[in-house]
Amino acid sequence: MSTTDREVLRVVVADDHPVYREGLTMVLGSLAGVEVVGEAGDGHEAVRLAEALSPDVVLMDLSMPGLGGVEATREVVARCPATQVLVLSMHEGADSVLAALRAGARGYLVKGATKQEVARALHDVAAGGAVFGGTVAEQVLSRVRESAQTARRGAESFPHLTDRELQVLDLVAAGLSNAAIASRLYLSDKTVRNVVSNVLAKIGASDRATAILMARQAGLGSG
Repeated sequence: MSTTDREVLRVVVADDHPVYREGLTMVLGSLAGVEVVGEAGDGHEAVRLAEALSPDVVLMDLSMPGLGGVEATREVVARCPATQVLVLSMHEGADSVLAALRAGARGYLVKGATKQEVARALHDVAAGGAVFGGTVAEQVLSRVRESAQTARRGAESFPHLTDRELQVLDLVAAGLSNAAIASRLYLSDKTVRNVVSNVLAKIGASDRATAILMARQAGLGSG
């Protein structure tokens, strides 16, 4: 049965702060047509509840211990295709938004959103729409345009690299460390190290400095 056929929107709330999570659950419970069917204190629990309960929406905090919100979003989207993810976080930066969107989230709200804004966003993403709250919309559009330009330049100069490898090479060329890239892209340090090694091998760079020079000559590194 589709979400639009249901009278009640079923929601799982995932946030590692018990007081905020309980308060948000109470607020959502007071809304007509919304039922909180589960609460999760970390990303692993959010994925487990999504699989067990098949909610319409998981309201996902980004900053959680263990499995973070971005990775948890990726898992929910992969395992529960009928469930949508709406990210709710203190962070209002475009990097966080883009990471969540790349993971499959349908929308993003800051924790300062009003009850009405959260309710509207839940229904919108459940219906297949996309939601951007706060001041992030213009930032996201700007980053998307920048990413598209970078992708075009990278694809022309390094056609054998994957999209992820081009993204990492662009950040390497911008002078970011592996740790900074991992934080920016919500990846593990090990994953970034592996990607960087693959990139160096594919483009024939003997070291990181050579890769940076080659990338900058191709117009990368503005990120």
